[in-house]
Amino acid sequence: MIMFPLFLQTPAAANPIVGFLPLLLIIVIFYLLVFMPMQRQRKKQQQMIASLQNGQTVLTSGGIVGTIVTVNNDDTLILRVRPDNVKLQISRGSVTGLVTEEKKT
Repeated sequence: MIMFPLFLQTPAAANPIVGFLPLLLIIVIFYLLVFMPMQRQRKKQQQMIASLQNGQTVLTSGGIVGTIVTVNNDDTLILRVRPDNVKLQISRGSVTGLVTEEKKT
């Protein structure tokens, strides 16, 4: 008769939920570390885009920094870009952030 080592033998009445517990734990940790911060960042970005106003300086996804001249109702903005005061029409979705003016001392 061949004897199996004790660590390879499983009890006949093992609970199947205990087998899925490590997998469920990994999924919960992954959700907490990846998806929740992404949702917070997306919500913050949408709030920033919804609150854009004339006179704010913004950065676009293409790297253009400009000042908002007009906020149109059809999801477009008119930006004035320095140094030649060129006006560009862009979509609201292409705005990635607000540029804060730091004072030089």
